[in-house]
Amino acid sequence: MSARIERIRVWDLPTRVFHWSLVACVAVALATGFVGGAAMDIHGKAGIAIVGLIVFRIVWGINGSTYARFTSFVRGPATIRAALRGEWQGVGHNPLGALSVLALLALSAVQIATGLFGNDDIAFNGPLYALVSKETSDLLTGLHQRSVWLLLALVALHLGAIAFYVRVKKDNLVLPMLTGWKEKPATPVAAARDGGPVAFLVALGIAVAVAWALAGGLLPPPPAATPPM
Repeated sequence: MSARIERIRVWDLPTRVFHWSLVACVAVALATGFVGGAAMDIHGKAGIAIVGLIVFRIVWGINGSTYARFTSFVRGPATIRAALRGEWQGVGHNPLGALSVLALLALSAVQIATGLFGNDDIAFNGPLYALVSKETSDLLTGLHQRSVWLLLALVALHLGAIAFYVRVKKDNLVLPMLTGWKEKPATPVAAARDGGPVAFLVALGIAVAVAWALAGGLLPPPPAATPPM
């Protein structure tokens, strides 16, 4: 007798929009960063967009819906061991996926933090370049260029894990992030709740404010050009 299958709401719309927006912005940032030159202006804009997205996700991880909250998927070693043994039962990010999410957010934050102060020694400076010395900017630029390879490796690992779940474990992790719904054997697991319009507006407002500030919004305007004599 086959187990009864039910559909459960897992991922809310803000989480899904965040996820795919981050995918798009990271892809643009990587492509334009490797191209360089005139593409660096787009690279900088993509970086600022990623700032806003990460800040939004952090706030949404506190006041968002059930499975978007960090408290629902950031667990201790015992839960991670259970997942490795195949004993974890639940929806949303499993304990191993949670580690991947946190690592991706952390590495993206490192990339942004270093890029804000970076320069390309030609025509592009990060929006906060003026706050540090040229030597410090060069140091952070070097870190920015090296850590991108760690980010690429983690993205590849993330994609490999998704492919493993789809092909081997027959668990499609992509479809729920598109539709918000997941099919699972009928068990006493609650659908996602909370994370309403007020929580969304708070998260969005904080994200926009931080992105504006880190884009140089709090810096004094550059001095007016001296007219030619």
